[in-house]
Amino acid sequence: MNYDLITILGPTASGKTDLAAHLAYDLHTEIISADSRQIYRGMDLGTGKDLEDYVVKGRQIPYHLIDICDAGFKYNLFMYQQDFLKAYLDMRNRNLMPILCGGTGLYIESVLKGYRMIPVPENPELRASLEGKSLDELAAILSGYKTLHNSTDVDTPKRAIRAIEIGEYYRRHPVKEREFPEIHPLIVGVNIDRNLRREKITNRLKQRLDNGMLDEIRRLLDSGIHPDDLIYYGLEYKYLTMYVIGKLSYEEMFNQLEIAIHQFAKRQMTWFRGMERRGFVIHWIEATLPMEEKVGRIKELLNQ
Repeated sequence: MNYDLITILGPTASGKTDLAAHLAYDLHTEIISADSRQIYRGMDLGTGKDLEDYVVKGRQIPYHLIDICDAGFKYNLFMYQQDFLKAYLDMRNRNLMPILCGGTGLYIESVLKGYRMIPVPENPELRASLEGKSLDELAAILSGYKTLHNSTDVDTPKRAIRAIEIGEYYRRHPVKEREFPEIHPLIVGVNIDRNLRREKITNRLKQRLDNGMLDEIRRLLDSGIHPDDLIYYGLEYKYLTMYVIGKLSYEEMFNQLEIAIHQFAKRQMTWFRGMERRGFVIHWIEATLPMEEKVGRIKELLNQ
C-alpha cells in the first residue's frame, strides 16, 4: 500500500464513526479518534460518543483517545499531538493500518501536517483587555490571526479569548514545524446532503435528550464540576447547563442548541473545504450509499 494512515472525516451526524468501524472490521485494525470533546470521561451523550458504533458483527473495534481525561480538564492541541503520535506509532509497530476518524478539523490537520505546537501560557493583561467583548467581537479579532486554530469549536467567549491568546503568543513566538513522522494519508470525507444532515441532527438531539442527556449534565455538576467549566465545552454542554442552572427555558435551550449544532456542522464543512484549498486531497463518499459499497470504495482507493 502507498498509505500509512486512513483518515475519515466529515461533519457531525454524517455517519463517519460507523463507517470507520466497519472499515476497521474489514482491515482488522483500530481507530484513533479526532474529536476534541470525546476525550473526556463521563461526557458521553453530550459528545456523541456512540460507543455502540465500535461493535461490528459482534466484534469490539479497539479505539484510542476516547475517555482519556476527566471532565473539567483543559486538554489542548499540544497534548493531542503527543497522544496521537503514541497511538499511531504503536499501531504501525504492530503492522496495523491506523484509521484516524473525527470531525475536529484542527486535530486532523495538525497531525497530518505535523504542525509544531508548544504550550501557551495565560496572558492576564490580554484577557483583561478582552473581557466584556461579545462573541462576535472576539470572533472578528480572532479572524485577524493567521495561526492555525480550531475556529469550528469557538462558540463561547471564554474559548474565543483563549484562541486569541494562543494566536497572539504564536505571533510573538513563531515556531517551525516540529520533527514529526512523515505521514502519507488516504483522506476520505463523508459527504451528506445539507437537508438530510439537518434532519439527522434534529432527530439525534431529540433522541439524546430522551436517553438522559440532561441527567448526564446534572451528574457532572453534582460531581463538583463548575457550571462555567461545562459551558466552556460549548454546544450541548453550554445550552443544557444553562437550562439546568435556570438561565434558559427548555424551549429556549432546545431551539438555541439545535441552531448552534447546525452552525457547527456548517463550520466543520468550511474547515474541510479549506483543507482542500491548503493542498489536502479528500476523496468524498456519499453518506447515503450502502455501508458495503462505502467500505469497498475506500479499499479500492487504498490499493490504487
